[in-house]
Amino acid sequence: MSFSPEWLALREPADHASVNAQVRHALQARFASKASIRVVDLGCGAGSNLRGTHAALGATQHWTLVDYDPKLLSAAESHLAAFERRAEIEVSFKQADLSSGNLSQIVDGADLVTAAALFDLISARVIDQLVAAITANRQSFFTVLSYDGIASWLPAHPADNAMRDAFNAHQRGDKGFGPAEGPIATETLATAFKRHGYQVIRGKSPWVLDHRFEQLRRTLDQGFAGAVRETGKVGPADIDSWLQARLSHSEAVTIIGHEDLFAYPS
Repeated sequence: MSFSPEWLALREPADHASVNAQVRHALQARFASKASIRVVDLGCGAGSNLRGTHAALGATQHWTLVDYDPKLLSAAESHLAAFERRAEIEVSFKQADLSSGNLSQIVDGADLVTAAALFDLISARVIDQLVAAITANRQSFFTVLSYDGIASWLPAHPADNAMRDAFNAHQRGDKGFGPAEGPIATETLATAFKRHGYQVIRGKSPWVLDHRFEQLRRTLDQGFAGAVRETGKVGPADIDSWLQARLSHSEAVTIIGHEDLFAYPS
């Protein structure tokens, strides 16, 4: 599964504004004394996670950005060219399929493995394989913005609960990695890391899409309705009514829950 560069650019300001400060601070404290750090960014998209995370890692940084989609890797390389010079970090790019089973090779050499808005799309099997690869090398792990199943809207609509429940069912479908963990992804990650003796810090990072993010909110609501249509769990008339109500209010608010996680060896 892949996303367009346009969608990723639209969501980036909301992503950066939503990252949990406590989890980010734990990451920063863990690497405060490091002179240099090597980071592998999984499912990097157009490079948003690097732009949002690099300031918490004050050391000399080398990032390897990994994605399956060559168009996104090309967009990341283009978008990061000037940023890389300004931030004085080194960046390389790797095309790889996270469902291939070669996860140890993908994360090899990293001090920190990271990702954003990825693990709710991934199966428990792939999560277990990745955690095994990371913990075998005693690497740290930081992920942000995994969907947690919480969604609410203002003003309220009678179909809100049905829309949320159907969307959550859609999130558990196969996104290219087997049946996705969807809203329970962070819990699955936490359980896996704790099983390997890691310390785990978690924190909520919801999107609150008000007038500041109106274009993102409208695009998201349309995408949300499209996903619900695919499930067949809500009638077309109810979906149409819900979406019309969402798009007719310029001051409407959409709240989408996420959770961040930092795991590190004891």
